[in-house]
Amino acid sequence: MKNSELHLLERRKMFNGHQERYRHFSQTCQTDMVFDVYLPPQVLKGYPAPVLYFLSGLNSDGSELVRQSGIQRFAAQWNIIVVFPDTSPRGQHVADSEEHYLGQGAGFYVNATEAPWVQHYQMESYISQELPDLIEHNFPVTKERSIAGFSMGGHGALHLALNYPGRYAAVSAFAPLCHPIDTEGGRQAFSAYLGQNVETWKRYDSTELLQAASHKLPVLIDVGSEDALYPEVLQPEGFIRSAREKGFNIQYKARPGYGHDYFFIASFIDSHIEFHAQALGL
Repeated sequence: MKNSELHLLERRKMFNGHQERYRHFSQTCQTDMVFDVYLPPQVLKGYPAPVLYFLSGLNSDGSELVRQSGIQRFAAQWNIIVVFPDTSPRGQHVADSEEHYLGQGAGFYVNATEAPWVQHYQMESYISQELPDLIEHNFPVTKERSIAGFSMGGHGALHLALNYPGRYAAVSAFAPLCHPIDTEGGRQAFSAYLGQNVETWKRYDSTELLQAASHKLPVLIDVGSEDALYPEVLQPEGFIRSAREKGFNIQYKARPGYGHDYFFIASFIDSHIEFHAQALGL
């Protein structure tokens, strides 16, 4: 795939590395896309590092994870590049909706097949193919990748890890949506983006994907016991049970008293980075 030109929008020094923000034209989504990236200090000296893709939740653009997760301290310590993609294509020419689970900020990391979404909402291909190609062309990276996410981003991280066996060393998620076809919001988004055939939705449902999963990568999931979406919307227990039955190396922790927020993520982000560092061989 032809790499598009990167335009630097912002650069800040942080833990002797750089937190940077870029814009580029996406051939996949046919619009400008923006992403953030943290480059640890060793990378600034020219030493390559593995990449962790950290996917954001509903109605986020990735900047909340940059500002509020505290991930950079640990990424600098372990020498991991962290990429924070947007959650959807954006712009006045891009289809949108007033519905909470649909439109800009709510791409669900799928490749849409239905009008008016199909032209721009190709987030699965963007995250799994175009963006890594861009990162690997422009930054000193190794061949190793890992993936993580929060909420809708946790859903994206899990289904991408299962749909692309061998591409990621490990997957972790904070409060992931594990069984979206069994939730009102998931059904609303999938029916709009993918049409009415429920069988096509299963490609993006992590609990369903486990049934045919062959590559058993390490998995870490954290949820907060006071999360308003837990357990009815997130439904992690069914995913955990199926994963363990399939022989996955899976760690699952229900954190007492924590909610669905960045305070929760910041409290445990160190354990997630250490988990990925181990899987990446650091």
